[in-house]
Amino acid sequence: MHRVFGSTGLALVIAVGLAAPASADHSWADYHWARTTSSFDLKVVDSTTIEWEYAFNRTLDEWGQSTKLNNVVAAVAEDSRTRKRCQAVSGQMRVCNAAYGQNGWLGLASINIDSNHHITQGVAKMNDSYDWYYAQNPGEDNHVMCQEVGHVYGLGHTSEDGSSQGTCMDYSSSLQSQWPNQHDYEQLDTIYGHLDSYNSYDTSGGGGGGGGCNAPPGKGCNKFEAPDGGVPAGAIRVHYRPGRDGKLGHADYVMPDDKGGLWLFHLTLVPEDARREK
Repeated sequence: MHRVFGSTGLALVIAVGLAAPASADHSWADYHWARTTSSFDLKVVDSTTIEWEYAFNRTLDEWGQSTKLNNVVAAVAEDSRTRKRCQAVSGQMRVCNAAYGQNGWLGLASINIDSNHHITQGVAKMNDSYDWYYAQNPGEDNHVMCQEVGHVYGLGHTSEDGSSQGTCMDYSSSLQSQWPNQHDYEQLDTIYGHLDSYNSYDTSGGGGGGGGCNAPPGKGCNKFEAPDGGVPAGAIRVHYRPGRDGKLGHADYVMPDDKGGLWLFHLTLVPEDARREK
């Protein structure tokens, strides 16, 4: 039986696209930013610390080689409270790092889509509580950062079996899997190969900033805030693949927003055997 959210008739079943195996085509279902021009400038709010400076800057530079999108740092808001909450900004992407707790995930990408499956805002989070894991696995910080940002563009995985595809969109810990490859750029060309009738990204001149919010938990601007920076309590898990034999795992969640659209969450999971280490 399909569970339907809201008056738009959006069904939970559409979130199965989160877990669809990806090979030659590794888009995240049909999710993408709506735009009326062949290329667009996506504003990015930098909520990362100096420890992630290299991974953040190079990730934006590498993805910026696409002919379809340009990353523009619109604001810097790196105080600990802002990073911990990592609040989404309408029409923009925010990238954060904080100690979200040893709750099983290294990185988390979340996107908000409207009823046309167009991305309206996105967040990429890196979990500092697993800094020891990054220290034991050189290049994994770059890999996770690059992948979570790639998800916010609408990309899925090229593989999930731990084999290296030479891209950060695979699940390999190889040093060859830290950054996008040519196939990723070709996939973006496909995803953004058509024009839309409106823009879902921010075309104004301002930036996101800290986004202070005084609403109570679960209300207003805090509606999607989650304990330990994870997935909100109301989200439903639609896919789970634990990380075993030293390989990364992933989990996908979905929940309705209050505008007839959906919030989608993808978590990159620490290998189960590594979670026991401190």
